Amino acid sequence: MLSEEPRRRRWWVHPIVSQRLQKGHFHTLYFDLRHNPEKFQGYCRMSVATFDILLASLRSGLAFQDTTIRRSISPEERLLLTLRFLATGNSFASLHYEYLLGISTISGIVCHTCQLIWQRLREAVMPTPTADDWLRIADGFYQSSQFPNCIGALDGKHIRVKKPPHSGSQYFNFKQYFSIVLLALVDSNYRFIIVDIGAYGSTADARIFCSSRMGERLRANQLALPEPRRLPGSSASAAPFVIVADEGFALSPHVMRAFPRRDLDDRKRIFNYRLSRARNTLQ
Repeated sequence: MLSEEPRRRRWWVHPIVSQRLQKGHFHTLYFDLRHNPEKFQGYCRMSVATFDILLASLRSGLAFQDTTIRRSISPEERLLLTLRFLATGNSFASLHYEYLLGISTISGIVCHTCQLIWQRLREAVMPTPTADDWLRIADGFYQSSQFPNCIGALDGKHIRVKKPPHSGSQYFNFKQYFSIVLLALVDSNYRFIIVDIGAYGSTADARIFCSSRMGERLRANQLALPEPRRLPGSSASAAPFVIVADEGFALSPHVMRAFPRRDLDDRKRIFNYRLSRARNTLQ
């Protein structure tokens, strides 16, 4: 059987792509957007000031050397392209026609920039909580929902994805689409405390939590939780600090869920009401 000849490239750079510096979205819109803060906010879901702060943090990792063949893509364009993708969910093919960059180039830019954002900013925006941090979070929940000793609300969110090749039904969830799961613990101000990202969509939230580093460290008492303290207005023994979750999670010393809905007395009904208010952080 004769082997096929390798496909010859018609162009080194496609004529349309070669006009990027004159007609690409970055070169035609970026400076105009900066002079119109509302439009800039709508374009990439971020203010000009925040964009500049983020760019300053990432610039060294987004700057590449020019070559004799072509100029490198600037850090500003790389960051704006990535934010546009994250803000809209536009396909790489769509961004290709907007920014006049190759689809594989866009894919590499988005992946690299997202990894860099996580590496550079993780400790700043999602530091490992200390005992004082947990106490501050618990105070926030008590003020907002009158639920004491609560250090976070836990739940999972399905992120829709295209079915990965050869994955069978691993990513197919009970909502009848393919997804990965974002499992998050948040405080009373909707801010992430700890996250676990990437579990199969077919896996239940409780199972993801049990096998996650978050669940393992909680069971091993490695999350620097404060010592148990008495509930407000109570003379009973001290109670542990807990995470509130829905009925899909198992009850444990540090995970609290609602009472079953049948045969509730007033005390259980009030408890469920306060727990639901704390959990509504995630709604």
